[in-house]
Parts: sequence; structure tokens; C-alpha cells
Amino acid sequence: MDVFKKYTPEELERQYNVRDSRTDYETVIVPDWTNRSAHTREHTNCTLDLQYGPFDKQKLDYFPAGDAGAPTLIFFHGGYWQRGDKSAYSFLAEPFVNNGINMIIAGYSLCPTVSMTDLTEQSRQVLVWLWENSDHLGINPNRIVVSGHSAGGHLTEMLMGTDWPRRNKDLPVDLIKAGVPISPLSLLEPIRHTTINDALGMDTDEAEMLSPMNTPPVTTAPQLIVCGGAETDEFHRQSDMYFEAFNTAEIPFERYNVPNADHFDEINILADANSEFFRKLETFVKSV
Repeated sequence: MDVFKKYTPEELERQYNVRDSRTDYETVIVPDWTNRSAHTREHTNCTLDLQYGPFDKQKLDYFPAGDAGAPTLIFFHGGYWQRGDKSAYSFLAEPFVNNGINMIIAGYSLCPTVSMTDLTEQSRQVLVWLWENSDHLGINPNRIVVSGHSAGGHLTEMLMGTDWPRRNKDLPVDLIKAGVPISPLSLLEPIRHTTINDALGMDTDEAEMLSPMNTPPVTTAPQLIVCGGAETDEFHRQSDMYFEAFNTAEIPFERYNVPNADHFDEINILADANSEFFRKLETFVKSV
């Protein structure tokens, strides 16, 4: 797992700071996602800014499919735990809702306002709140799937390794029926050696404690681990190591590369209901 040490500091930065590889990130990608998301919220049935915790960003947006028995997909956005907002990802809900899947886009507090430990705990609070409020929302609590992109992929894997009854005896151990980490960060130590950690402030102990590689899945729930085919070697390694460590006969994992997609294009492809990626994820979610 120390393979990252073969890189010079500059090379390691390029491996992880993928935003720098897209000069159109601020001028094209983010404005496009923001505009499409605003359109989705305007034209899709939704309930916005449901407060699940005490802090301002602890809110989620709910896009119901209109079927009481439908599965629910929770999505945690990326941004290296220090940037981004749920409002830019509403556009992902449209194809899922149109195909009979409830969608929840979850927000969370960002570093350095909170620590990585606090932020990870907030992601768990999303699941607890959803379980406790499923009747009110009209959600089937027995068909919950968690997903997330990049930093959100890390949170997804951490949630799959959460012992829910240990937190609250009223919670089922299999609260989450399946997980879809997209371009996840499964081992955080390499991040500590990049400028990304300037805002995170992780030390060795926190990076070890919050690495999904050290937090095995608690249940036999299936997982679909996704990476963009055109992503950096380190992002592929982050997905591969998690798959190789925890994929067993008892815990069925699938590893999928989105053809020719980089770290950001894979999200656009996911939003296309005719893409192989969307159809694969749709089938996966509906199988729970």
C-alpha cells in the first residue's frame, strides 16, 4: 500500500490533484453542472434542504420516484472533503427518478471548518436520520443504497464499514443494502503528502483511522466499485486495492471502469440514462 512512495512530490500531486488537469473545471464543468441542477430542481418533484444535523451544510435534497416500494439511492458529492455543494449535483437525480429510483443528494460540512473525523461522522448521521424518517418521507427503509464520487466514494466505503447496531441498538446491521463507491479514496495516507491535506489537516493516525482499507465491510452487501477508464494510476489503484482486499465469495463485489472517462466526465456519463454506466448502476440498485 506504500506504492505511492515511488512518486516524486510533484508526480504525486498530479496523480491526486486531478482538478488541475482540467483547465475547464471552473469555467465549463462547474457552471454546466450548476445550470443543469437548477433546471432539474425546477422541473422535478423534490424536497430541498431537509436538515439532518445541527450544522448549516447538514442538509439533503430528496427527489422521490413516486413509488412507495422503490429503492433509494443516496449520493455524496466529491470535492476532496473541502469544496463542493450538493446543489451542483441535482442533475444526477433526473435519470434515476425517471427510472423508478428515489434519489437523495446529501450535503455535509467541509474541512477545515470541521475535521475529517467530524465530516465522516456526519455521513453516518445522514443514514441514521433517513432510517428514522423513512415513514415520513415515504421511503422503503429496506432498500437503501449508498453511493458517492471521489471524497463521496470514500464516505461510501466508510459507511459500508459502519457497525450500525453498535451505534444504536434499534438500527439493523444491514441498514445499507448495497454500495457504489465511484473513484473512491480507499487509503488516505497518500493524500497527506499532497497540498490537498493543507485544508484537511490529517495526521498519520487520523489518515489510518479513516481509511476504508482499515474499515472492512460489516455485512455481505454487494458493492460496485467504479473508476473512470482515463483516470490516473493512483485512482485506479485506490479502487483496485479495495476491491482486491474485500471481494470474497460471501461479499460479492464488481469492479467497473467507465470507458474513456476521466474523473469528471464519468459523472456526466452517469447522468446519461442511455449510457452503459447508468444502466449498470440502475440494474444494480434495483436488484436490492
